[in-house]
Amino acid sequence: MEITVYPSQLNGTVRAPGSKSIMQRALAAALLCKGESALHFPAYSDDCIHALQTIKQLGATTSKKGNTLFVQGGLKQPKGTIDVGESGLGIRLFTPLAALCPKPVTLTGQGSLLLRPMGEFERFFSSLDVVCATHEERLPVRVEGPLHGGEVHLDGSMSSQFLTGLLTALPAADGDSIVKVNQLKSIPYVDLTMEVLEEFGISMRHENYETFHVPGNQKFLPAELEIEGDWSAAAFLLVAGAVSGGSEFSVSGLTSRFTQADRTVTGALLFAGVKLMNNEGTFNVKSNRLKAFNFDATDCPDLFPPLAALGAFCKGTTRIKGVHRLKHKESDRGMAIQVEFAKAGIQVTFEEDEMCITGGKVQPATLHSHGDHRMAMAAAILGLGGAPIKIEGAEAVAKSYPRFFEDLASLGADLE
Repeated sequence: MEITVYPSQLNGTVRAPGSKSIMQRALAAALLCKGESALHFPAYSDDCIHALQTIKQLGATTSKKGNTLFVQGGLKQPKGTIDVGESGLGIRLFTPLAALCPKPVTLTGQGSLLLRPMGEFERFFSSLDVVCATHEERLPVRVEGPLHGGEVHLDGSMSSQFLTGLLTALPAADGDSIVKVNQLKSIPYVDLTMEVLEEFGISMRHENYETFHVPGNQKFLPAELEIEGDWSAAAFLLVAGAVSGGSEFSVSGLTSRFTQADRTVTGALLFAGVKLMNNEGTFNVKSNRLKAFNFDATDCPDLFPPLAALGAFCKGTTRIKGVHRLKHKESDRGMAIQVEFAKAGIQVTFEEDEMCITGGKVQPATLHSHGDHRMAMAAAILGLGGAPIKIEGAEAVAKSYPRFFEDLASLGADLE
């Protein structure tokens, strides 16, 4: 699908979509309950829909009433191969849960997920009495449990999602566990995992995020919680408001009950000179003269696309640290940002682990999403604040924010 985004002033209020990070973790925990959990304002992005299908294959049943999703838990041996779509969190979260089953389970995915490294599964599952095999450290992955407690050594340098999967599954394992992690990245996402698990009655402790002590044989208790707004998606809306020049623009639904790493986008916006006001989870944005800023996105790499787009409109050179975290996303995001922004006349270079964006005049261009939802949304920001931008592969936004373009249109964006 191709969508052209023209320079526009955005005005009005839009509710951020539900957090897919919270939603997927809550679905996994609800699956392990013996009883019914209630998730208010659920998220229905592609990743979340695949997570819903996954828990159903693993034994859960679901029903909807109004803005609430009810999940009746109960882990069972699945039939057939489980397909998690293109969700990196999905495969790393649900594979350890599948390993709780006594018979073999095969999990696979789609698109770029088939190219992402999964060898870490083979390296840690053997310590937990699980037989695991991948296809040359890629999907599909086959696990044969049941998973038992034990001591695990985990490399956390590439992704915290492997740890998230273990922390979710190990409380249901037979026996206590110790997980020792080296070079853990994205610590706020681990905090989020533990916060969601606590809602379901699960306890654990850690020592400086290097050693995690997880008691086994715990009982997951049915929970009732709200899926709050997704700061990863809201980052694009807030940046869009900052560059569009509208006079009254707000994003609602951004409460702070759970830790979301991408909430730090507010700091970057303030560094850039944007005026922000928070009124009980509704953030009002007023554009101002934008200036270059420095920001460390090592623990929140999903902010690179919106902040690179913001940097395109800032006077001077913006520097964003943490480029090494971009290689294994839906695209090679560092390369994709550099190549696509250049088409619009915006120079992006790299200095060691920093991305450097030189602000300038955005030129009309046709940009490709690389099948990456966040690249498609970043391209839209360039169009809103600069010059007409045609986006090829715009449908990629469905992975995390299916209504992105509809919401922009409701705020006054000129789209074709």
